[in-house]
Amino acid sequence: MAVSNAKWARTKKLITSLRLKKYRKLEQCFVVEGAKSVLELLDSDFEISMILGTPAFLDENKLSRDVETLKVSQRELESIGEFKTNDTVMAVARMKANTPFTISDNEFVIMLDDVRDPGNLGTIIRTADWFGINKIIASEETADMYNSKVITSTMGSFVRVQLFYTNLVDYLGENSHRVFGTYLDGNDVHGQQFGVSGLILIGNESRGISKELEPFVTDKITIPRYGSAESLNAAIATAVICDNLRRH
Repeated sequence: MAVSNAKWARTKKLITSLRLKKYRKLEQCFVVEGAKSVLELLDSDFEISMILGTPAFLDENKLSRDVETLKVSQRELESIGEFKTNDTVMAVARMKANTPFTISDNEFVIMLDDVRDPGNLGTIIRTADWFGINKIIASEETADMYNSKVITSTMGSFVRVQLFYTNLVDYLGENSHRVFGTYLDGNDVHGQQFGVSGLILIGNESRGISKELEPFVTDKITIPRYGSAESLNAAIATAVICDNLRRH
C-alpha cells in the first residue's frame, strides 16, 4: 500500500522510538533491518507487525505471510533506520515473552554473565546457532537481545536461538548440570572432556566471571595463550570453546 503523510509520520515516530530499550519494552516491539534478517524473520515463529520494503524488494520476494506491508523508497528507509545503506526492507516484530526453558541431558547451553556489548551478544547468538546450540541463559545485566546492534550482528540467527534473562545466582542454585567456566588458571580447553551436556559460562568482557558465580562452576577451563594479548574477546572465546566441545 502507498504511504500517506500521516501514516508515514506515525510509522517514522514508532520505528525511531524503538531504538531505545524503554520504548521497545513499552511497545513490546523491535526493528529488524536488511533483506537477509527480514527473510529469516518471515520464516520464523515471530509475530510481525509491519513490513516496509522498496518496490524492488517486494517485487522480487513474495512475502510468505499476510502482514501489513508499506512500499517505501530507499531514501525513506535510510531516514528511519540505523543502516546507512539499507536499500531493501525493514520489519517491526513483536518481542517474545522472557520464558524459562528446560535443559535436556544431552544438550549444551551457553550462559552469559553480564556481557554488555551488543555486538558481542549478537556474535555469540550467531556462534551458538552455528554450533547447534539453541538456548542461552543471560544475566539481567546482559545486553538486550532486541537491541538493533544485537539483531544485526546475529545475521538472522536470533530467530533460532532462545534467550532467557534471569538472576544467575538463583538459577545456578537450582541447577544440576555441569558448569564450565572460563578462567585464566583453568584446564586446557583442548583436552577438556565435556561429556554430552552442560552450561558454558562466559564472563563479563573486562571482569570475567562474577565471584558470586564461582562456587557453582564445576569445571574451570582456559583457552591457552601462545602470544602476548591480555585477553580474548568474549564472542571469540565462546566460539573457541564451542568448537572444542563439539570436537569431543
